[in-house]
Amino acid sequence: MANLTALNVNVDAETKKEATAILKDLGLNMSTAINMFLVQIVKRDGIPFEITNSKPSKDTLEALKEIEEMIKNPTKYPRYDNWEDLKESLLSDE
Repeated sequence: MANLTALNVNVDAETKKEATAILKDLGLNMSTAINMFLVQIVKRDGIPFEITNSKPSKDTLEALKEIEEMIKNPTKYPRYDNWEDLKESLLSDE
């Protein structure tokens, strides 16, 4: 039998509640899920999923600035009452 050791972890109560319910639906308990996670850390020599910062990309930031400009100065930008007028404008060489 494996040499077991205890692991104490502090977790937000609501997060634990939600995670426990999801794991139950998957047929797992918290201990098994945490053990699976730790085994994958060892096997992959790192965290077994991508950890990213949710900062918007440069393109997204530029698009947001453009939208702000359009909101501040709506008369500078054309408006269309129907799809045909918009399509005509998009396909024109102007």
